[in-house]
Amino acid sequence: MTTTSLAAAEIETLLGRHPKGFDLTLDRIARLLAALGDPHLRLPPTLHVAGTNGKGSVTAFARAILEADGRAVHTHTSPHLVHWHERYRLARPGGGSGLVDDAVLAEAVRRAASANGGRPITVFEILTAVTFMLFSEAPAEMAIVEVGLGGRFDATNVIPRPAVSVITPISLDHQSFLGDRVELIAAEKGGIIKPGVPVVIGQQAEEVALEVLTTIADRVGAPVCVYGQDYFAYEEHGRMVYQDGLGLLDLPLPRLPGRHQIVNAASAIAALRQGPYPPSETAIERGLGSVEWFGRMQRVTAGPLLDRAVSGAEIWIDGGHNPGAGVAIAETLADMEERVPRPLFLIAGMINTKEPVGFFSAFAGMARRVFTVPVNMSEAGIDPDELADAAIEAGLDAEPCDSVEEAIALVSTNWQATPAPRFLICGSLYLVGEVLGKNGMAPR
Repeated sequence: MTTTSLAAAEIETLLGRHPKGFDLTLDRIARLLAALGDPHLRLPPTLHVAGTNGKGSVTAFARAILEADGRAVHTHTSPHLVHWHERYRLARPGGGSGLVDDAVLAEAVRRAASANGGRPITVFEILTAVTFMLFSEAPAEMAIVEVGLGGRFDATNVIPRPAVSVITPISLDHQSFLGDRVELIAAEKGGIIKPGVPVVIGQQAEEVALEVLTTIADRVGAPVCVYGQDYFAYEEHGRMVYQDGLGLLDLPLPRLPGRHQIVNAASAIAALRQGPYPPSETAIERGLGSVEWFGRMQRVTAGPLLDRAVSGAEIWIDGGHNPGAGVAIAETLADMEERVPRPLFLIAGMINTKEPVGFFSAFAGMARRVFTVPVNMSEAGIDPDELADAAIEAGLDAEPCDSVEEAIALVSTNWQATPAPRFLICGSLYLVGEVLGKNGMAPR
C-alpha cells in the first residue's frame, strides 16, 4: 500500500501497538463489538465460509452469482494480497460492488480502535469489527463473510445465526493453532456450524473430516448438505453438470481453472440454493463466467514479469501453500500439460508455519526445477537455501535465487528449445501479493 493511503496508515499504527497474528478467543471481539453497539447483530442475511482450501474461491463464486442475479452483496475476505481494502467489498447503490473507499475504511478503523480504548486485542479482531461496522451501515441484501483462521474461535464467529454456513475441503494447515491432525482441524472449522442453520460441506479428502463435521451438525441440529451425497458436480463434454435435490443444471465450466474449482463452484451454488435468495439458472451461468479471484491460478498476461520471460512463455500465480493446495494446483497443471505440453518451472517462497515438503511432493515428476526465493513481505519467510533443501527432499531439483525476476531470467536467458516454458509462482500469499503489486495487477 502506498504511503498516501489513510487506511493503511491507521492500520500500521495498530500493528505497532498490538501483537501480530492470532489469539483465538471470542471474548475480546465480543467486548469491542459491544462498545460499538453490536453491529454484528445488524447484518443482512450472511453466508459464513470456513475451510482450509477453497473458501476464498467459494466466496468469489457466491458473490459473482448473487451479483449476476441483481443482488446487493457485501463481501469480507482475508488475508489481502496487496492492499488492505481488498478485505472489504461493499454493495453499491444500483448494483455491483467495489472495494471500500480509503477515507471510509480509515474512519472505521479509527472508530474501532477508539472504542477498544487501548485494551489487549489483535489487529485481526479490530479489522473484523470494522467488517461488521461497514456491513451494518451500508444497505445490502446479503453478506458473505470468510473466516480468517479456524472457525470456532475465529473473530468472525460471533455472527449468531448466519443464513447458511459453508465448510470447504479441510487439510493440514496452521497446525500450531488448530492441531496436528485433520480431525482436530475439522473440529475447529466445524465450530461455525450453528443450531438450525443449514451447513454445506465441500468435498473432503479424508473421511474422518466429514465424520467430525456431520457429528457436530447432528449434535446442534443443523441441516447438512454434503458434497457427493446431497449435491454433485462434474465435467462432461466441456460443460459443468451440477445436481442436487432441486434438480440438474447444465452449466458452463467455471472461469477459474482447475478441477477443484468445479467443486468450489458447486459448494457456492448449493449454499445459495438454500439461502434467502436462490439464484436463477441464468445468474449461475453468468456468475461462473464472470467470477474473479486474484492470486489463485491466475495467469500473467502483461507487465514487467512477462517482459523478462522468453518469448511465448506462460506465467501463472497461485498462493496455495499447504499439501492439499499443492495437490489441487498440481492436478490443474497436469491438465494444462495434457492440453498444451510445456516444461514446468516452479518459483516458490514460503513462510515457516507451512509444511514445504508436503507441498512440493505434489509436483514430483512434473516440475523441471524449483527456484526458491525470499518472502520479502513477511518476517517469517523460510531462507531460500533451506526451502531448496525441502524441495530436494520432496524429490525435485532445486536451487535458491534472490528474487522471482532472477529465477525467470535464469531460465529465459539461455532458453532455445520449443515450446517455451511454463512458470508457476507459488507457496505464499505474501509472495503472490508482492508479485501482483510489482506487476501492476493489484486486485480491484
